[in-house]
Amino acid sequence: MARQSPQRPDADEPELDDTTASAAADEDEADRPAADRALWDELRIDPVEIALPAGTGFTLRAYRPARELTPTDVAERDQDDPFLARRQVVETEDDEEVVILDEEFAALSAEDEDEDDEKRADRRGRGKTEAAEAAEAADEDDEDEDEADTAGDEEVPVFLTHRGKLLLFKTPESLVSFIRSGAPNDLSQLDSWNELSERVEPADIAPLDEDTYELDLVVENLRGGHDAWDPTLLIEAGEVARDLAYALRLPGVLDMLSAGSSLDDLDEALRASVNGGIGGFMGRRRLKKIGAQTASLGWRTIVGKISAVVDWRD
Repeated sequence: MARQSPQRPDADEPELDDTTASAAADEDEADRPAADRALWDELRIDPVEIALPAGTGFTLRAYRPARELTPTDVAERDQDDPFLARRQVVETEDDEEVVILDEEFAALSAEDEDEDDEKRADRRGRGKTEAAEAAEAADEDDEDEDEADTAGDEEVPVFLTHRGKLLLFKTPESLVSFIRSGAPNDLSQLDSWNELSERVEPADIAPLDEDTYELDLVVENLRGGHDAWDPTLLIEAGEVARDLAYALRLPGVLDMLSAGSSLDDLDEALRASVNGGIGGFMGRRRLKKIGAQTASLGWRTIVGKISAVVDWRD
């Protein structure tokens, strides 16, 4: 959010030196009452602040069992852009649109498919009987059912979205006005939504530090090279990007951040690097092997895909 310019002192008032001014600012910060978290803790919904190249906005996020949620409807979004999951305009420089294709991740997917084909051919080469294959198929069906039950109980993210768009509000007041308006959105399916709309005030829209994400800084940080990489910034960006990709149904972003991808390797190395001891040393060594250009290119694509499905509200 933009910082307010300091007011010029009145002529009759003595100017404060830097030390005195800093102490006064710290005192004002200490005197400011902390936002009441009781409402959010009770309703299990959190305010979130997300910075993107186009600006900074507030939204809401919750986690609920997958079986309790109806995913956002992306039919209208996909009708507008049927290739959204595969390509995205991510940046404009000198009035020229830069389009990035997910070629690296498509290649990885192709390699995985080749490996699957080889495994199937190998099974056939071992001469399995039809009965054995049928028994194996039945076991796989049982495993799939068990996995489906487990997946239904798993808590997944849901944001303040509507028809495949993330709703971002530039001020707490505009977010609260929307919540109270009764306008359709995907969070309204939560049993705590009505109570939130009755109780929330603009002062309540005060995200915690861990719910504040600076996606606008990620690409530039990666471009600075390995020594400039900010682990906290990049790890938190990965967390919110995964949440947004799931909630907004962005398969391209999920694939790019999936286990085994180059960006997932980056995330794991960053997490290891912040630990002490031999784990941190090995993490830093792994980071040196990750190409800064590949990482920044991948994150440009991710930020572009997310930006493309944001509905900015004043």
